[in-house]
Parts: sequence; structure tokens; C-alpha cells
Amino acid sequence: MSSSSAALTRQWTTWGPVVAAVGLAAGWGRDLPGFAVALITVLLFAAVLAAVHHAEVVAHRVGEPYGSLVLAVAVTVIEVGLIVTLMAGGGEKTATYARDTVFAAVMITCNGIVGLSLLVGALRNRVAVFNAEGSGGALATVCTLATMTLVLPTFTTSHPGPEFSTAQLAFAAVASLCLYGVFVAVQTVRHRDYFLPVPRPRPDGKESEDEHADPPTSRETWFSLGLLVVALVAVVGLAKLVSPTIEDGVESAGLPKAVVGVVIALMVLLPETLAAVRAARRDRMQTSMNLAYGSAIASIGLTIPAIALASIWLEGPLVLGLGPLHMVLLVLTGAVSALTVVPGRATLLQGGVHLSIFAAFVFLSFSP
Repeated sequence: MSSSSAALTRQWTTWGPVVAAVGLAAGWGRDLPGFAVALITVLLFAAVLAAVHHAEVVAHRVGEPYGSLVLAVAVTVIEVGLIVTLMAGGGEKTATYARDTVFAAVMITCNGIVGLSLLVGALRNRVAVFNAEGSGGALATVCTLATMTLVLPTFTTSHPGPEFSTAQLAFAAVASLCLYGVFVAVQTVRHRDYFLPVPRPRPDGKESEDEHADPPTSRETWFSLGLLVVALVAVVGLAKLVSPTIEDGVESAGLPKAVVGVVIALMVLLPETLAAVRAARRDRMQTSMNLAYGSAIASIGLTIPAIALASIWLEGPLVLGLGPLHMVLLVLTGAVSALTVVPGRATLLQGGVHLSIFAAFVFLSFSP
């Protein structure tokens, strides 16, 4: 990257979160006309791109797998804040928002992000290589959390409907939080080497630009961390501002309510997707897998406890159990992901399979 383009990137990623925050303050609590919603949408995507940049700066300073963990937790904070704000005062109309958004996040990360990253990595090197030990453990954690929080409520009998009783919800929340804590400890301390990118010699024998680039200074890192927080707050608030337009559009089009959760998850996980694809282009496939599965784990392991706590004062029921259609997609995702992860190597075929499942999920969300 030339010095002029680097300076331009620093300028817009510095002012982008600030302008987005100003737009959030100007539009909060107001009935926005169409042109204002369009402007808010532009600011939302600018904040997302700026968040990706500053998360990568922090990640370059702290190294892997801490870098992907920072972005995964940051994205989950967005998700939790957005779900809670949408459910507050929504009553029965928003009873399924948490379930729809969390399930959509699992499908987007495990199929959309993984499939796209594998496709990019395989196009670059014919075979995408990653650590089967770390990715396999992360996948097992995703499957366990998803089954425990999204499948079991459909079959429990203590409460009518696909809902947990209060005691069951408390157990699921504590168990999810504990399992997430164990995963983070294994990823960052006990078996950190399982989550590091697999070194692969380049044909020319040289290192890539980002491999020998100097890490940012402490001042630059703290500056990026502060702007990352501003960008994430702006994303949460701006998404809240455009959510009524999304809900009205879904309702007027006669689409299922689950589409709202899909759109929210797509917006929230956009920074993760861009970061994972950029890592795959740099031949750091393990980083892409860390981002994908780490986001899925954080999405369940942190969102469900937060929603369980918020349900104390939120009005209306909390529906978490999936229907038969989504259960089939979840089982298919788990089986295909296991076949992808176990060898530690993947080709264009695996990327195409995951993207096909993701396409089926999106299509069936609009046309169940």
C-alpha cells in the first residue's frame, strides 16, 4: 500500500466513526424520512468498514488468536445490544428475534463466512490449509451450544411451546457462558498453537507484506481501540434507527418475521465477513476459521446469557426453539462442517458446498 493510499485510509477510518456517531445523535428518537434512512444506511456501512480496519490494527498488535477474539467479541456486543433494543417494549411481536438472529448468525458464520473464505483461499492456493485440532474443537463447541440453546427448547415439556422454563433458561445461560469461557481459555492459553495460522512457504521464498510489517505502536493501538468502540456503538444505534424501516418492509412484502433476524445478522456480521475474506486472501486461513467459528460461539455463548438476563424486565415470551426446517439445516451444517474440518485441508468443492447451504438458508428464510 502506497503512502498516499495509507494516509487516505487513516483519514476516512478516523472520521468515519465520528461522523456516524454524529448521525446517530441527530437521528435518535426521530421519525426519519426516506432520504434520512438512506443516509443513515450509508453511515452504517461506513462505520462497519471502519470497525474492520481498527479491529485489524488491534489484532496486528496483539497477534493471533487474540485478534480474531477481539473482533468476535466486538461483533457479539453489537448483536446483543441490537437484539435487546429491538425486543425492549416489543412484546410478543419480538418473541422470536433472539432465536432468529442467533440462528442466522450460526448459518452465516458456519456456511457463509467459512464457504467464502475457503473459496478465496482455494482460488489462491488450490488447497486451503488450516489446523484441524483448533477448528474441530471450535466446531464441536458451536454444535453443542446451538443444540443446547436452539434445539432443546422445542422438545422440553416444562413450558408450553418452544420455550424454556425459567430454571431451564437459567441453566442454558450459565452453561453457555461457562462453555464459552472454557473455549477462550483453550484458544488463548492452553492450546494457543492450535489456533495459529499454518505456515506455508511461498513459491518465491519471500514473506508477504503483512508478515513483516511492523506492528502499530501502543498509542496507535489505543487510538484504534477507542475508534473501534465508537464505530461499534454507531453500528448498534444506526441499525436500531433503520430497523423500523426493515420491519415495515418485511411486513408490507408479506415475508416471514424471521427475515428481520436474517437482515440484522447480515448487517452485524459484515465486519467479520470482510475480515475473514481478507485473511483468506493473505493465506491466513486459520484466522478466517477463527473469525467464523469464534463469532458463532460468541454469538450463542454471550447472546443467550445476555438475553436471559434481559428477559427479567423484557415484556412478552422468549421463543428459542427452532422449527423442523431450521433443525434440518442445522444438522446438515454440522455434518458437512465436520467433513470439511477433519482433514485440515479444503478445496473449491468444500467452499461451494457451504455456500450452497447458506444460499438454501437465505432462500428458505424468504420462502419457507
